[in-house]
Amino acid sequence: MNEPCTVTSHVLDAVAGRPAAGLLITLLRLDRDGYTALASAPTDEDGRVAGWRTAPGPHKLRFETGAWFALRDVPTFYPEVEIAFTAAAGHSHVPLLLSPFAYSTYRGS
Repeated sequence: MNEPCTVTSHVLDAVAGRPAAGLLITLLRLDRDGYTALASAPTDEDGRVAGWRTAPGPHKLRFETGAWFALRDVPTFYPEVEIAFTAAAGHSHVPLLLSPFAYSTYRGS
């Protein structure tokens, strides 16, 4: 059996220079039938979601960026951002640096 892991994320609004509070994130896991949603939560005041427990393997995080920018009356090119990654045993951190017309990510710690 695979050792469980946790997945966390942190979203920063690169234009405003502050955390992206209230942005909905969904964790999905790849199985034989495709991706299945495991959990969803909005980011807290610091732009973070607490650790979701899952099994190691292929996953995605879906960030509902269009709805988040719409609440702020900011047009955006990306209605959502999906980041595919391989969760490892232990901890996987997937940060997102966000602006209305660009985004960036990296393997966090």
